[in-house]
Amino acid sequence: MRYEDTYALSEFYKMFGDVTRLNILNTLQGKKLCVSEIAEQLNMTHSSISHQLKVLRDQNFVKNEKVGKTVYYSLADDHIAIILKYGYEHILERKSK
Repeated sequence: MRYEDTYALSEFYKMFGDVTRLNILNTLQGKKLCVSEIAEQLNMTHSSISHQLKVLRDQNFVKNEKVGKTVYYSLADDHIAIILKYGYEHILERKSK
């Protein structure tokens, strides 16, 4: 694997290294939500959610769709959900041993 690819993979995994981003990704699984809905579900401010959504959008973890004046966010593709699923399965498996 080339250095550039390894670096890109490192940057990819960094997105999973923040609890707020993980909570946002979990909240968006199978849903399209606006910032205020995400903020309400996570009991956080709009500002902190918006900041992390920008980071996630810049890294192609989430996509957005504007409907009127409201912007809805969802997971960019199934890969993100699969990675989360396997990560949680790994943690649960380790706990049961």
